[in-house]
Amino acid sequence: MSYHPPQNILEKYASVLVNFALNSGQGIKRNEVILLQVPECAKPLLIALQKAVLKAGAHYITQFLPDETSRLFYEMAEEHQLVFFPGKLLKGRIEQIGHSITIIAETNKKELQGIDAKKIMLRDSAYKPYKDWKEEKENQGNYTWVLALYGTEAAAKEANLSIEEYWQQIIKSCYLNDIDPVEKWKSAYEKINSIKDKLNSLDIEKISIKAQGIDLTLGIDKNRKWVGATGRNIPSFELFISPDWRKTSGFVEFDQPLYHYGNIIKGIKLEFKEGLVTKASAAEGEDILKEMIALEGGNKVGEFSLTDKRFSFIDKFMAETLFDENFGGQYGNTHIALGSAYKDCSPHDARTTPKEKWIEWGFNESVVHTDMISTTPREVEATLKNGAKILIYKDGEFLVK
Repeated sequence: MSYHPPQNILEKYASVLVNFALNSGQGIKRNEVILLQVPECAKPLLIALQKAVLKAGAHYITQFLPDETSRLFYEMAEEHQLVFFPGKLLKGRIEQIGHSITIIAETNKKELQGIDAKKIMLRDSAYKPYKDWKEEKENQGNYTWVLALYGTEAAAKEANLSIEEYWQQIIKSCYLNDIDPVEKWKSAYEKINSIKDKLNSLDIEKISIKAQGIDLTLGIDKNRKWVGATGRNIPSFELFISPDWRKTSGFVEFDQPLYHYGNIIKGIKLEFKEGLVTKASAAEGEDILKEMIALEGGNKVGEFSLTDKRFSFIDKFMAETLFDENFGGQYGNTHIALGSAYKDCSPHDARTTPKEKWIEWGFNESVVHTDMISTTPREVEATLKNGAKILIYKDGEFLVK
């Protein structure tokens, strides 16, 4: 029999997602419409989510996702099937909903291993209009979303944990052992937002990250701001920014494996010159890495992030980016995403800012956004507009005061 966490834990989990994470930490409102995207193996959490939505007086649309059907599609699909895009259906969906909750749960973390990477990228590119519609509605302030994880035996095995140990990481990192986890999240976000405000008060021109295997410089300017504590991911303790992709230089290695597109990529190494990836390698899964980078905008930085270990109780590798990019442990973590930038990492109103300005400011645009994670000890130094240099992060903690 498959393991499932206690009912009271599932109910607390659902409450955090419905009554806290959505609406940017404010929870859903009566009569709002929420899309629940939940895999078959996470059905116990789906039921808890439906109950929470109904108690809040809102409405849900359920997308119940069958387990392990992707490989069959990629093995059999012809090109015209790979690029098929159900635009009318998806356009109507995004117009109808105000929020979405997506649960990550996989019964096979390597389901697409061996599938031609070009097929996967072709399918991903076909769905770019849906990604654009969601971003447009979000930038208008009419849509919020949250990602969360449901532990499975397959994920636990990849992380070298028992399923009970795996769920303990979820429970403690999402504050589900607290009597009132929603209030615990509000308190944590208040502290994280205080650090964010201090970072945004600095007139930063560039940041330099140095660690074993990392010597990287990223350009920051007045058209950017640090973002975090928005409720978009649960858990989420990171503070992140979308740099000017054109000002990226140096090299970076990532010590954490990446599970992406039904594959595993290990030992990723990247080199940048004048903003572009000039060299990319991986000890395993290099073909999928290079196909991703070959997509338009896939060879440019879209995000840089830091997690403060004082907030995150995640201290085990989880074989899932949502958790690994929020790793606390001894040194916190840094992650860098290749691909699309976040327009909310700008002080300008995305609703009224023309596309030409985002290009002028160096905000990258791409169908992909792939996070790569390092947990090694690192120092992050900020160079201010006046030439002063200050250390903003060391030993897993922000130092700004």
